[in-house]
Amino acid sequence: MSLYDDAVLVLKGYEDQTELRQAYLDHLAEHPDGLWKACHAGHITASALVIDPEGGRVLLTLHKKLRMWLQMGGHCEPGDASLADAALREATEESGVPGLTLLPGGPVRLDRHPIPPPCHCHFDVQYAVVAPPEATHAISDESLDVRWFGYDEVAEVADESVVQLLAATRARLAA
Repeated sequence: MSLYDDAVLVLKGYEDQTELRQAYLDHLAEHPDGLWKACHAGHITASALVIDPEGGRVLLTLHKKLRMWLQMGGHCEPGDASLADAALREATEESGVPGLTLLPGGPVRLDRHPIPPPCHCHFDVQYAVVAPPEATHAISDESLDVRWFGYDEVAEVADESVVQLLAATRARLAA
């Protein structure tokens, strides 16, 4: 199965945010290259919130270009077999934490946001990954810092999209 086919299946199976989900599917239908950074109309990205459920905390990266605390994530690459694989790869690369595991149930939420030209939009498919006990992290070339934050600290440092991702992740954990 191609990454494009996987993205369509994942999005069709995602039951929340129905209007936004349809916008993602419409984008892919209109842009067969809509998974790749070269698609200037916007492209699908994959991200993951790294969580330590036992410690009640999340690992965020201080993004080098945006200078914002965000979840790990980025562009799909030709070697990615699925959106989940892309999210897990990005989370591992940007956190430096080996042994991350995807939270079951597929994407936690979707977040479409503008980006500077030449591209105009990221259609982010957001997952959550669980860090192994006593995980140690490292700062990647894409980050200024990587740091653990308690659930209650996230709203103080991150924007609303990260706060919503954490809320959706916590709801998934409680289900």
